[in-house]
Amino acid sequence: MSASFRRRHLPHYDVDNASYFITTCLAGSLPARGRLRDRVRQSLDCHTAAVATTAPPVVGDAAMQEHFASMEEWLDDRPIVRWLNDRRLAGIVARELHEHVGTWYDLHAYVIMPSHAHWICTPRPAWQDALRRSGRNARVTLMRAIKGRTARACNQVLGREGPFWQSESYDRVVRGIDELERLVRYVEYNPVKAGLCARPEEWEFSSAK
Repeated sequence: MSASFRRRHLPHYDVDNASYFITTCLAGSLPARGRLRDRVRQSLDCHTAAVATTAPPVVGDAAMQEHFASMEEWLDDRPIVRWLNDRRLAGIVARELHEHVGTWYDLHAYVIMPSHAHWICTPRPAWQDALRRSGRNARVTLMRAIKGRTARACNQVLGREGPFWQSESYDRVVRGIDELERLVRYVEYNPVKAGLCARPEEWEFSSAK
């Protein structure tokens, strides 16, 4: 299995034939300053320091889990922006995720929350290979396309301009069927955990429904 690592503000791994757990947040939904931001920066610094000596899918795992838990707590309880409370906008994102199933990727689970979206997918090998031959990265291509298309459509509904999503998303390589099953449960139970519904299947914009 070949893997590559890159980092902007968050770390990103690209692994052949891997599944990815992806979280995309609305622009402005997380604070620019404060203790949450400081914890994120500390976890990323620990992560980067370990890169030289640890296998890519494992490096900094504990630090990144702590970072993600802090981010998720804020997004569920205190998000600054909640555009996806609008059913029209949540529907746009859901339709875009379904649009590429069977061509770009297999979609294992998703949920669209008021301030963010989670989904788990596995890029299709043929699509991934075609991109590689043209010098493009499957994960990057996927994120740019989905975020770009949904941002334009949602901004049009809102009658606004400017960033709709945060520029960078959180993505994690899924390591095995046990973790995949655990993450599917996590994604589909997110609305229940946030107190938005009593059962996963009650949430309209979710694979549980």
